[in-house]
Amino acid sequence: MEERQDDGAEKPPLVVGISGASGVDIAWALLEIARAQGVPVHLVISEAGARTIAEESRHALGEFRALADAVPSNRDIGAPIASGGFATLGMIVVPCSMRSLAEIAHGLSSTLLARAADVTLKERRPLVLAVRESPLHLGHLRNMVAVTETGAIIAPPVPAFYQHPADLDDLIRQTAARLLSLVGIEVPELRRWPAAAPSPD
Repeated sequence: MEERQDDGAEKPPLVVGISGASGVDIAWALLEIARAQGVPVHLVISEAGARTIAEESRHALGEFRALADAVPSNRDIGAPIASGGFATLGMIVVPCSMRSLAEIAHGLSSTLLARAADVTLKERRPLVLAVRESPLHLGHLRNMVAVTETGAIIAPPVPAFYQHPADLDDLIRQTAARLLSLVGIEVPELRRWPAAAPSPD
């Protein structure tokens, strides 16, 4: 685990949601990077997200929770992140399941994750949804259009091979860093085009 950088200034937190889709180790990398950058995190994990962590991740649920500054229950609709009066940098849902996408697209705030996303949209803060499903049917696509029209950013965790990842962990961290950049958090290790490209012969 990387140590948190602390410049003494209190920063608004980033909200991170983990829902029940494959790819939870991207969320792990994102949490690690945010911590190293000194960005406070409020983390909300859906019940399906917790199950996916147990079945898929190399890290335990408690390890995910330990990387965050606050971890309210997904049933706690009175948590600070459920209010627009609570200032945040924005929200990233990674991975974002098709169920969570549908709830957010249609304003169904029955869970804290969906409510926090709805608050992010109404306050005009960046909301990034790392949707994870393939193939997609028309209902999925329509929900993506609907949530994009309300201001969200659809950012599937598609690997950027021009970055020449050394291994799977490198690819995961570059994906996480790219997601963070979409809410204005610049990560020094993110390799951007064209700097990441090899020189032509």
